[in-house]
Amino acid sequence: MHAGKQYSLKEFIFWTRTAIYKMLLFATVPTVLFELFNCHWLTIPWVPIAMIGTAAAFIVGFRNTQTYNRLWEARQIYGSIVNSSRAWGLMARDFVSNKEAQQQLVYRHIAWLTALRFQLRENRVWESINKHYNKEYQQHYTVPEMHSNLADELTPLLSAKEKEYLLQKKNRATQLIALQSEQLKQLKQEGAVDPLNYIELQNILNALLEHQGRCERIKNFPYPRQFASINKFFVYLFIFLVPFGLLNEFQKLGEHYVWLNIPFSLIVSWVFLSMERVGEATENPFEGSANDVPISALSRTIEIDLREMLDETDLPPAIQPVNKILM
Repeated sequence: MHAGKQYSLKEFIFWTRTAIYKMLLFATVPTVLFELFNCHWLTIPWVPIAMIGTAAAFIVGFRNTQTYNRLWEARQIYGSIVNSSRAWGLMARDFVSNKEAQQQLVYRHIAWLTALRFQLRENRVWESINKHYNKEYQQHYTVPEMHSNLADELTPLLSAKEKEYLLQKKNRATQLIALQSEQLKQLKQEGAVDPLNYIELQNILNALLEHQGRCERIKNFPYPRQFASINKFFVYLFIFLVPFGLLNEFQKLGEHYVWLNIPFSLIVSWVFLSMERVGEATENPFEGSANDVPISALSRTIEIDLREMLDETDLPPAIQPVNKILM
């Protein structure tokens, strides 16, 4: 996610420049045919185009509102994960009398954060991260989960037995919560955890499962494809018609004003295309694009807090923005 930084016009143009080249060519061809080859039959009345543009603007606005809501909900969920994680660290330290068990419970929670972020960064067929313009933009930042291995990151956090058991499972984050619950049950039976404190710890585990489930709902259920598809169809239909509709409008201004059709068609088309692309880039807030929820950085922040609760001094560094983009 862009860390306290607004997009500049230069960045937006860079991100959409391939489409700009195509729209420039598309605006130029009918203008040249109209002005130099007298193909006046190419003109289309502006009224029906304006009606299509109005419909496109409504559905683009609706989509962008809904995709922003998905992004904001994802950020709220991870805010809840931060709070529940800190509560877990405090309770594990203060409610469990066994020092070794305290560390195991905290480290296993860090492993849960690790497994969860790796699961959320897995690619889905409907996500836009692998589209050419987004892949090109990835050169300007780093997604940690795409350049590391889950097994390696779990090694210092879990015993060899637990790690081997976990890697055989499909939903590793859920199984880590199950291991936490199993150990809490053993600690209660051994008298290392008071029954009332045991209930509080289990409540935190239930809250973490709820947070995880909400993340998985956003990850595994895309913005409805029928709305995404019709949004794209309407925008591209409008972009296709704009150069033909503006020909007549600029012809009315005078003999040589028709050439203004090229820059103004490009500007109008670019505005609609940019809105469509912003909505697309906001749909999936965990896929690893530049404006996603920075789950890697948030997980590292939680890890540092939890290790400090155990009075550890050898702490991992906080993840820093790369080109002002935080992952």
